[in-house]
Amino acid sequence: MQRQRQSAGRIALDEMLTTRASKWTLTVVLHLRRDTRRFSELQREIGGISQKALTASLRSLERDGFISRTSYATIPPRVDYTLTALGVEALKVFEAFENFAASNWESVHEARQLFDARIAGPVQPDIRITGLR
Repeated sequence: MQRQRQSAGRIALDEMLTTRASKWTLTVVLHLRRDTRRFSELQREIGGISQKALTASLRSLERDGFISRTSYATIPPRVDYTLTALGVEALKVFEAFENFAASNWESVHEARQLFDARIAGPVQPDIRITGLR
């Protein structure tokens, strides 16, 4: 019984991590933490996110129950997005990661520079041996 529970827990964890792993998911949720936002507001505030990527992120978050979408029959049409209770609960984890990132950005940046320098390394000459059979 315990093994089944652990297996189910592992499946749930894997499923949540893969569906929440979108590049923009965390950013979208963090932008909804204080207020309801319209699509155009989110796109403007986030910056650098395409309409297609924002639409996909919002649909995924709505499908999983993290946000709710309310549309109004106005001209022009109005659609509002807000966090659900589940989204507010997830926000705790997202804010913890936000704090971790802010506290450790310099270390990550330094590690990236060291890695890139190590990978780039010295340029190897292009040596070709011809005439061998």
